[in-house]
Amino acid sequence: MKTVFNNSRFYRDPIGAKISGVCSGIAKHFDINAWVVRGVAITAFLMFPMAIGLAYVLAIILLKYRYTR
Repeated sequence: MKTVFNNSRFYRDPIGAKISGVCSGIAKHFDINAWVVRGVAITAFLMFPMAIGLAYVLAIILLKYRYTR
């Protein structure tokens, strides 16, 4: 049986995760390197710590894990 994933949704990727997999899942969604997303997230966090921190926590709570091989 063949498994087909719908790549049009955001998800957390636990395989490439450093903390919770949010940045890794976003990177896979946009098909870019995870370190680019992590760099943008860290830069944005330094500029707007409350807003980005809240958005990251909400992403951890709301996004589902997707296990891929």
